Amino acid sequence: MTEEKAGDALCGEKDMCPQERFMRQAIKLARQSVEQGGGPFGAVIVKEGKVVATGHNQVVPSCDPTAHAEVSAIRAAAAALGTFDLSGCEIYTSCEPCPMCLGAIYWARIGRMYYGCDQQDAARIGFDDSFIYREMALDPVRRRLVSCRMLADEAREAFRAWEAKPDKTEY
Repeated sequence: MTEEKAGDALCGEKDMCPQERFMRQAIKLARQSVEQGGGPFGAVIVKEGKVVATGHNQVVPSCDPTAHAEVSAIRAAAAALGTFDLSGCEIYTSCEPCPMCLGAIYWARIGRMYYGCDQQDAARIGFDDSFIYREMALDPVRRRLVSCRMLADEAREAFRAWEAKPDKTEY
């Protein structure tokens, strides 16, 4: 089944389904982001058929390398819902997420993701994350980022305190 046919099977062939409406909103945010000096990425988070939050890439305007569309939308959704647990939510993103954003989506426990462009589309316009995926698979001492483990026993003190904390909120 082609990508287009898979979408038709999800939505029905005649009418624009809610998923298409939310994806078009993410794409519109991506275009607006470009106009505002950001990268071409937009995201929409939906719960129970209603938009909870949106985000667009703000890396350059905010001087924040973590201000990706998906992370911005997750932060806004968590604030709007009053919880870090976004179970029951869906994310619509104009492009397949980078490793950081994909990790954030998993940590937020978002249950379903829809995306427009893929990794290869992003790479063709200069947003190539493939090296990060390759680096993550390597042992830390073999990565390009010089990494030196130190004071592990002292660092574990915080972990021991966390394990012993009876009223912790696990996530």
